[in-house]
Amino acid sequence: MAERTIVTLGDTLAALVEGKKYTTLRDILVTMNAVDVAAVFEDMPQDKLPLLFRLLPKELAAETFVEMAPEAQELLIQGFSDNELKEVVDELYVDDAVDIVEEMPANVVKRILQQADPEMRKMINEILKYPDDSAGSIMTTEYVSLRPNMTAEEAIKRIRRVGVDKETIYTCYVTDNNRKLIGMISLRTLMLADDDDVVQDIMETNVISANTLEDQESVAQMFTKYDFSALPVVDQENRLVGIITVDDAIDVLQEETTEDFEKMAAMAPSDKPYLRTGVLETWKSRFPWLLILMLSATLTSMVLTSYENALAACAALTAFIPMLTGTGGNSGTQASVAVIRGLSLGEVEFSDTLRVVWKEVRVAVLCGATLAACNFVKLLVVDRMLLHNEGVTVMVAAVICVTMVFTVLCAKVVGCLLPLLAQRIHLDPAVMASPFISTVVDVVTLLIYFQVARAILQL
Repeated sequence: MAERTIVTLGDTLAALVEGKKYTTLRDILVTMNAVDVAAVFEDMPQDKLPLLFRLLPKELAAETFVEMAPEAQELLIQGFSDNELKEVVDELYVDDAVDIVEEMPANVVKRILQQADPEMRKMINEILKYPDDSAGSIMTTEYVSLRPNMTAEEAIKRIRRVGVDKETIYTCYVTDNNRKLIGMISLRTLMLADDDDVVQDIMETNVISANTLEDQESVAQMFTKYDFSALPVVDQENRLVGIITVDDAIDVLQEETTEDFEKMAAMAPSDKPYLRTGVLETWKSRFPWLLILMLSATLTSMVLTSYENALAACAALTAFIPMLTGTGGNSGTQASVAVIRGLSLGEVEFSDTLRVVWKEVRVAVLCGATLAACNFVKLLVVDRMLLHNEGVTVMVAAVICVTMVFTVLCAKVVGCLLPLLAQRIHLDPAVMASPFISTVVDVVTLLIYFQVARAILQL
């Protein structure tokens, strides 16, 4: 229903553009959220974008600009006059300006920085010096700082005076003369306090903060853990240098989750939306992994070749190889996904390896035994009696079911260990997901299968 409404709105706005009903168009746009305006602009012809953008009030225009795709932003910047670009840049928060600068080519960045005022330019350059994916790279330097000896009345006056251009005023930070973070206080606390209450008497002193070099993903997880709306960022000497707001934390979590999904599907991560990624670029992100997995699958062929005589002696064994390898791969994937999730949320660490393995061993025994029992009945009732497959004897069924138990056990141990080991050697645990584990488990399953067959069937 919502999708149909958006389409109708887009058609209406497109008709207004074609009919040059700019006053009506502006009246509609000013009632919309910046995110929705940006979405509408995405569907408009590119040559109409500068005109549509100029219809927006200054503040809405800046908010909409932030939400637009980098390609559309670059197109607008190239069409802006210097005054128009300065108006947009002046309305941007520093962290949004940094995000835009990082996405733009050098010639566009030069124009943006030329139109930014000296203070904005200085703040942008300060944030750009931090490593990618660090807390410093996603923070903003626009926050409200208070002094501990201020009264509540003085603090509120300061917020009114400087808060207009700040990212948030709901949480204020208390610093000493050396900018060291000593406390925090909410606007609610200040509003409910008596005018002559001193900030240092009513502030919170147990402040949780992030270091500028801390990984942005772990910082973003602090927002979900502590329900923060903002988090202070300090340097090595505990001096307050910026804050991270919840909207930036959500963006980080979305990016990191997308990256993990892509790695788990054996693709090189991309920061572009699916429909905006070209065919060749998609090919480049997928082909290397597919090649690696294809070559690693030759191990499976080598195992099958080495046990050719056993397969010839009991042809019935061949038919159940896909079932066993598939079950092993699925079992390993279950364990790996659970552990990867635990690692990403901070619920599991490498020091928990023995506990994780012991848990997965017990789960594997239960799963393997249950699957083996069900499979034994299925083999004798369905395959032998109903389908009249004479090659499926009780002994063959026993081989398959014993293999099932050991396959599930090995797969779950491999599935939980590989992500933990990957994190230990500073690799992304998401790399050790479904495709990679399936390849390893396939080889292990075949080795177990033929060894069990040799022992039981005397091949």
